Amino acid sequence: MAAPKSDRREGAGRKRSPAGGPGRRKSCFFCKSKVDEVDYKNVNELRRYVSEKGKIRSRRISGACRRHQRQVAVAVKRARELALLPYIGEK
Repeated sequence: MAAPKSDRREGAGRKRSPAGGPGRRKSCFFCKSKVDEVDYKNVNELRRYVSEKGKIRSRRISGACRRHQRQVAVAVKRARELALLPYIGEK
């Protein structure tokens, strides 16, 4: 006889940290510092949200909230247009 469905999907559900407990949510840097809008001219701040290859980091990795992650993405794209940030990283 087959095992019940609940037993088969033992690993499904919330992602857990390597230690076994539930992962801790990162807090948004912009919400903590009470920033209303992300400025595309502040390149040093935007570099934290761009990987070494030049990709925009996801919310899960960057820890930004939905509103500020959207603003970061737009600011990075604007900074790239004005050649303040590179489109691709160094090889």
